[in-house]
Amino acid sequence: MTNTDLNKQFARHELLEKINALRQEVGKVIVGQEQLVERLILALICRSHVLIEGIPGLAKTLTVNTLSRALGLAFSRIQFTPDLLPGDVTGTMIYNPASGQFLSEKGPVFANIVLADEINRSPAKVQSALLEAMQEKQVTLGKEVMPLPRPFLVLATQNPVEQEGTYPLPEAQVDRFMFKLKVEYPSFDDELEVMRRMSRPASTVTVNEVLSREDLDTLSEQIDSVYIDPGLEQYIVHLICATRDPGQYGIDINELIRFGASPRATINLALASRAMAVVQGRDFVLPEDVRALAPDVLRHRLAMSYKAEARGISSDQLIEMILETVAIPNH
Repeated sequence: MTNTDLNKQFARHELLEKINALRQEVGKVIVGQEQLVERLILALICRSHVLIEGIPGLAKTLTVNTLSRALGLAFSRIQFTPDLLPGDVTGTMIYNPASGQFLSEKGPVFANIVLADEINRSPAKVQSALLEAMQEKQVTLGKEVMPLPRPFLVLATQNPVEQEGTYPLPEAQVDRFMFKLKVEYPSFDDELEVMRRMSRPASTVTVNEVLSREDLDTLSEQIDSVYIDPGLEQYIVHLICATRDPGQYGIDINELIRFGASPRATINLALASRAMAVVQGRDFVLPEDVRALAPDVLRHRLAMSYKAEARGISSDQLIEMILETVAIPNH
């Protein structure tokens, strides 16, 4: 092994220790939710956005806030409400009578991590204000195009229970999220620990910055060097194609899906699988990486038919059927 290889191995080990330290810092505040934290770390490395779904009180907002503190990144929270305006998100032009000029007043979207809390409570006009920011990493105010800080991630939450006073996200916007994560109730032991922590008099927990912006950049760069076998690449494409034409793969669910996943799903599943390998200290992707991440990448990209909704069939159930049917390549 050459000195260059040894240096790379040492650098990789050092970054893995920092990722573990990041999990521990978040764990000072958040009990459980290990998979949520891991997926958020993957999204950070991939520079991608995340949609988080769960009922109120499951620490979605607190998790995102704590993670940003442990990374030392600028954090901004936007509470979406029916009366919110696009300018409340992106900013606006303000007239200065003294100079006779319009000045750009940046909105809360100008941060590294933007928490769009209860994003489905604002109408489409406000939701679409995030589209340019999420896709182009820039905001247009008047005639001025302003780049957003790097890294830039939108982590949006929504409540799946309440339907009154909510506005479903359009498919074009939903497709821009790499993951849709479902946050479930904590286990008995985790909830017991939450009760013990939160029922005491208020105490300050110090969350230290353990992973720098430069570390994130290095982790992102490592994704390019992760090897993915051609057979595994074909497996990813087969999974996505099975959502569009399940009958071709012997899966009788055509009547349950209006349309399948877009090419963004193919790209994101491959990218996330590579990132999973990076955070686990590997330079190659395993089929288990693809299978573990497929539900989070696909669940918001399957448009369910009215027949599926009437029968109470979820996209997760269909994804499980696809994963069970499409053959894993030999490796």
